[in-house]
Amino acid sequence: MLSRTSVPVVEATLPVVGRHLDEISGVFYATMLGENPGLLNLFNRGAQATGEQRSALAGAVAAFAAHLVGAGPEAAVFDHIVERIAQRHCALGIRPEQYTMVGRYLMGAVGTVLGAAVTPAVAAAWDEVYWLFAARLIGREARLYAEAGVDGADPWREYVVAGKVTEAHDTVSFILTPADGRPAPGFLAGQYVTVVVDLPGGGRQLRQYSLSQSAAGGTLRITVRRVRGVGGAPDGVVSGHLHDHVAAGDRLRLSHPYGDLTLRDDAAPLVLVSAGVGVTPMAAILDHVARTQPTRDVTAVHADRSADRHPLRDDMRSNGARLLSYRSLVWYEQGAEATGALAGFLDPDLIPLHPDAEVYLCGPAPFMQHVRAGLHRRGLSDDRIRYEVFGSEQWRPAPVAV
Repeated sequence: MLSRTSVPVVEATLPVVGRHLDEISGVFYATMLGENPGLLNLFNRGAQATGEQRSALAGAVAAFAAHLVGAGPEAAVFDHIVERIAQRHCALGIRPEQYTMVGRYLMGAVGTVLGAAVTPAVAAAWDEVYWLFAARLIGREARLYAEAGVDGADPWREYVVAGKVTEAHDTVSFILTPADGRPAPGFLAGQYVTVVVDLPGGGRQLRQYSLSQSAAGGTLRITVRRVRGVGGAPDGVVSGHLHDHVAAGDRLRLSHPYGDLTLRDDAAPLVLVSAGVGVTPMAAILDHVARTQPTRDVTAVHADRSADRHPLRDDMRSNGARLLSYRSLVWYEQGAEATGALAGFLDPDLIPLHPDAEVYLCGPAPFMQHVRAGLHRRGLSDDRIRYEVFGSEQWRPAPVAV
């Protein structure tokens, strides 16, 4: 809880901080990465180059400040935001001591952008906001590491590529087994792992990939689409490296599985909505349900550029056939089976929707926003819609007033 002396200060300064989030984020990243270039190994360089990730941290802190003074997300919504951030941090191997450095640079950026407006009282109030936020994340991350049995000093484990399978145009799956001979970790369908890639010529990059099958097989499978740069954006360095340079017999380092796009413990009708390679967590969820709840009602909805770009299509079909009640709807933008739906997105009104359904979304952020808005219009509440952001795009579950 924010101290009584800080509440009015944060209330008074929240609007101006909100208006300058992009500037604060730019100064924060430029200063921190400029003085600590080793941190570039932790951040997605492509997303940094296009600016996609820069507002994420400052935006989350501002949203937390709004929450603390009753002007932002309610407790349940913000708990979900904290959980998603903590899961992502653990997948990246973030440690408690790193919060001190981040806080120093973030508060420095606030001072640089807002100048004389940052009085000692203002600085103290926002420092309190940051550390309340950091404490929540540090505590949750400590519990997640403990539950996973992960050694904080070395969160990575080495795997052997047991197989590499072409799934669709520009999309391959990697079948992975632990190099140490011990069993693969258990995980919940819908979770992801971080892959550590040491690039030719130096430099390390980390990427998250959803596990695309359930935990029943004793191996891990990730399905990777090659990222093609459009509109001047760079090609995906990591996805290109995995496609071109990693083959059966090679080794990769992975994190423990993390993520909160996991099934709730009930038997509500299930609707799985995906676009592109966002189908990967849906494939794992469908595999798990087919193994454990074959009587559960499931509808799978997918949009893609074309049939030849549709990953894991056969997996979805075969797992769906194991269910007593399964429907599949597919929209393509191009090709002989085109419906023209992806560019304008699919029509959420065409999705079969039981009033008690649980809906899971994964795909590009604009696609998910469009589908979610349509589901809201049809009366489905936020607590029955769960999502995973695919790629580096940032998507908040609701606008935050700042």
